[in-house]
Amino acid sequence: MSLHFDIPIITSASETVRVTRELTVAHLVPGMPEVYGTPFMIYLIEHAAANAIKPFLPPGWISVGTLVNVRHLAATPVGFLVTATATVLSISRQLITFSIKAHDGVDLIGEGTHERAVVELARLNAKIGTKKAAKQIV
Repeated sequence: MSLHFDIPIITSASETVRVTRELTVAHLVPGMPEVYGTPFMIYLIEHAAANAIKPFLPPGWISVGTLVNVRHLAATPVGFLVTATATVLSISRQLITFSIKAHDGVDLIGEGTHERAVVELARLNAKIGTKKAAKQIV
């Protein structure tokens, strides 16, 4: 099956999360401050980007993250809401580049770019199965 999709440039989506202790650096690393962790911000960004383009993908196709280039600019304490917004900047074949921003209601806490590749889920699962079989992992 050849892939055909028409994702308008500037398509965007946002995702929001309330910062809990489980989403802080302190939860993972004793002695660190209770502020929103960078890996959690990246996950929120990726989730927003995936949701932005999901309605444009044909059945059986998904997007997977391939590159994250973000700066974490400000600390966000427990209790704050963080909103990540991903906006399509460009499309090249099956690779989609997003501009991303994350805000905590007071500060811009993250910005940068993110890339996602559009892949056929059945084909990806077959590759994963082959890889697992080669290492004999169940």
